[in-house]
Amino acid sequence: MQNIILLEKVGIGDIDLVGGKNASLGEMLQNLSKLGIRIPKGFVITVHAYNEFIKANKLEVKIRELIGAIDYKSVESLRRSGLEVRSLMRNARFPVKLGEEIVEAYYALSDTYGQLNTDVAVRSSATAEDLPDASFAGQQETYLNVRGPEDLIDAVRNCFASLFTDRAISYRHSFKFDHFAVGLSIGVQKMVRSDLGASGVAFSLDTESGFKDVVVINASYGLGELVVQGAISPDEYIVHKPTMAAGFPSLIEKRMGVKDKMMVYGDTADERVKVIPTDKGFQSRFCLKDSTALLLAQWVVQIEEYYSGLRNTWTPMDVEWAIDGLTKELFIVQARPETIHSRKDAGKVTEYSINDPQRTEKILTKGIAVGDKIASGNVNILYSLDKRVIEGHEFHDGDVLVTDMTDPDWEPVMKRASAIVTNKGGRTCHAAIVAREMGVPAIVGCGNATDVLSNGQTVTISCAEGGDGFVYAGEIDYLRKEYDLDDLPSIRTPLMLNVASPSMSFQFAQLPHKGVGLAREEFIINNYIQVHPLALLQHEKIGDAELSRIIRGKIVGFDNETDFFINKLAYGIARIAASFYPYKVIVRFSDFKSNEYYNLLGGKYFEPKEENPMIGWRGASRYYSGEYKEAFGLECRAIKKVREEMGLSNVIVMIPFCRTIGELLKVKETMAEYGLQQGDQGLELYLMAEIPSNILMAEEFADHIDGFSIGSNDLTQLTLGLDRDSSLVADIYDERDPAVKRLITHLIQTAKRKGVKVGICGQGPSDHPDFARFLVELGIDSISVTPDSVMKTIHAIAAVEMELAAVEA
Repeated sequence: MQNIILLEKVGIGDIDLVGGKNASLGEMLQNLSKLGIRIPKGFVITVHAYNEFIKANKLEVKIRELIGAIDYKSVESLRRSGLEVRSLMRNARFPVKLGEEIVEAYYALSDTYGQLNTDVAVRSSATAEDLPDASFAGQQETYLNVRGPEDLIDAVRNCFASLFTDRAISYRHSFKFDHFAVGLSIGVQKMVRSDLGASGVAFSLDTESGFKDVVVINASYGLGELVVQGAISPDEYIVHKPTMAAGFPSLIEKRMGVKDKMMVYGDTADERVKVIPTDKGFQSRFCLKDSTALLLAQWVVQIEEYYSGLRNTWTPMDVEWAIDGLTKELFIVQARPETIHSRKDAGKVTEYSINDPQRTEKILTKGIAVGDKIASGNVNILYSLDKRVIEGHEFHDGDVLVTDMTDPDWEPVMKRASAIVTNKGGRTCHAAIVAREMGVPAIVGCGNATDVLSNGQTVTISCAEGGDGFVYAGEIDYLRKEYDLDDLPSIRTPLMLNVASPSMSFQFAQLPHKGVGLAREEFIINNYIQVHPLALLQHEKIGDAELSRIIRGKIVGFDNETDFFINKLAYGIARIAASFYPYKVIVRFSDFKSNEYYNLLGGKYFEPKEENPMIGWRGASRYYSGEYKEAFGLECRAIKKVREEMGLSNVIVMIPFCRTIGELLKVKETMAEYGLQQGDQGLELYLMAEIPSNILMAEEFADHIDGFSIGSNDLTQLTLGLDRDSSLVADIYDERDPAVKRLITHLIQTAKRKGVKVGICGQGPSDHPDFARFLVELGIDSISVTPDSVMKTIHAIAAVEMELAAVEA
């Protein structure tokens, strides 16, 4: 029975001998290296060697006694027994012949790289990891920058002992695995000098929603442990698979993290690695070139496709990667199947929503949302798992765990929590990964959670409101609804979605839909950019030193202010367009009113004071005006980037609040100046039909556009002559008023006669099923509703269509 095998000689059929991690690496070395995917060479210390070590030191009986005495409800009992087991193994004698075999294999690997004592990574690989129903990821130890035979033997012994870390013991107990039915193999692999480069993780799906069509990459400088631990907030890159497959450089989003420290090689034999501050100049740069992120995404897709073929089912992948700072080469150092979303029932959708209109007044802190659930509980702050800290500080089932950051040792406590909140970490840190696996809502990267929250305080954790997660004071009322998509009736009328938030679009894409009927640019500008576009372009001329300081901070990582605006807006649009690709996504150009623009950073320098902004300088009238035209040009260039550079040609543009035919023609001329020409590469142009003149002149407008989208909110306001923001006349406001319905009837009939599409994206169909019935009876081409109204609108449309079919019959 072999104790040592070269890594390239093992494959996915050898899990019982070499563990999941090594089997996967060997499989890729044999098959994917042919595609150009680089994987460091190495050798495997097999499960036979582990068994020989246990047998030679007669450890099994004693270990079983210690584990059998554990009270799993007591963290202290688990810690005490785990420590005794590991001490037994670390103090055990290493079999001489086995040690000689390992050293011989190490020298052979060193010789392959032309070195006497090469630096290696020593990674544990258990036979029960990376299974379809349980990941077991991070349960055992990895040792980096191991150099020389003595250091290697110590690392191997410690890896053997790590099969009995507290977290591994607890995890196996939870999944009812016999502790001696799990064997341990060890991979010894040439180190990639990412301490001089960059490293991180990549997933072949969105880790929050399970959306299949993207690769999500997290990256930071140095060795990758800090990314996995959540000790830093990494840079994030999102690549769209379908358009990348079509040959486009489809990096649809990138966000700069806080890379204030990095892990590098240590200076002494006792200090293999150390954490140092990141140079200020590097902190303000993205750590990956776009081309490198795209290459990595291609590799991740190839790995996913290969494993999906092996398993004969879609197999999303969790990949660890590194860039060698000496050779500048990219390497894959680990790859395992993702085990959370691949197990979910895609036919069921569960929605959570806060049911408290005063919730914004109760926000205590916020961070990055993990998952989409909501939970309440009492705050329990733990700074450490050290016995001196937790003694007398009991963690109860259902408490909200609040801490600085977690590592795998925290798993026994985490599984008892109703929710988890950390100061540090990103979407792929340890706390986030474990929370997803356990189905527990978590908010990571809050920055100040341990300062602003208090022990025993009742809070509500909400991850159901987009990319941000919120900690609310008290127990907030919330709703939970579950839908079985297979039970929904089929409908003929295309149902589209109104999507405001790019951060929620991957999640919304799982709902039944035929695309997006309305994506508002102003939401993206307000949340992604936060600066008035003219203030961004002209801040140096204004003379406001504080404004310039803030703007210079915002544009870090971009070439200049123009580059910042175009790219940030493009990323927001692209995320929505990618979510619903290849269905049409109608993007409405910005429609801020002057009072809303005024509230953007620097807006006070450019916006007039209007008595009634609702019917003032908004929409189309801005785009061609000398005062705003330059800013509108940035919007056009962002759309052009999304469609032509990223390949998201499903984007359609829509002009809001266009009063006259003359205005429409001026806007089209301005668009063309900035590279957006109707019909060019299939670009469609829609008009928001929200002013009575749009409908009275519908026949003339139709000659210059590809479609209408009825904005029932403004149309109702302007038809009935009331301010929809005024509570004094709110009782009169009703999209179902006969005057409004008569205008809509005229528009739909005219559009059909002229051969142009007509849909509706206002709130009416979402709120009133009878209004949806009215539209279906007229034969409207599409209805677009808010995501929370999808289910009830489908039922309403289905009922109408069934009645109409019965009448026709």
